[in-house]
Amino acid sequence: MTVSTRLATLDDAPAVSALYQANMDFLLPFEPIRPDGWFGPEGQREVLATALERHARGECVPHVILLDGRIVGRINLNDIVRGPFLNCHLGYWVSQDVNGRGVASAAVAAMIRVAFEEHGLHRVQAGTLVHNVASQKVLARNGFVRFGLAEKYLQIEGVWQDHILFQLLAHDRP
Repeated sequence: MTVSTRLATLDDAPAVSALYQANMDFLLPFEPIRPDGWFGPEGQREVLATALERHARGECVPHVILLDGRIVGRINLNDIVRGPFLNCHLGYWVSQDVNGRGVASAAVAAMIRVAFEEHGLHRVQAGTLVHNVASQKVLARNGFVRFGLAEKYLQIEGVWQDHILFQLLAHDRP
């Protein structure tokens, strides 16, 4: 089993859309309410186009997660801030059929290298829903430490939900 990540392309839209549609029941409890068409191929093409424009401006790093060459999820470094902060937010998801097999952990490890070695960031932070123990374990396996609870942090499934916040500093990485 070989897990890798790479920069997303517009050509990935059909595969990412198909993954979302095949995993809708699995992923929706972790998603904001999306506009009509967002999960479809054209919607995902727009999502990727926007992410790639932001990437060109140095604001994010949008990757796909590959398992033996097949796209099985997405992982991003979002909201990159330069200057004295050198911070970003990590977000990721994997298909239910590969969940629990170490794919997300390996993808997070790869993106940590991208954040610190390629982009020279100082800090990567991530938030999980309070009940998302699996994602919390992925972060802990990669050296992230819990640093707080953000009440009503994100609107997920139409409800403002609390998130546990984690961080990894460059000098603390495993």
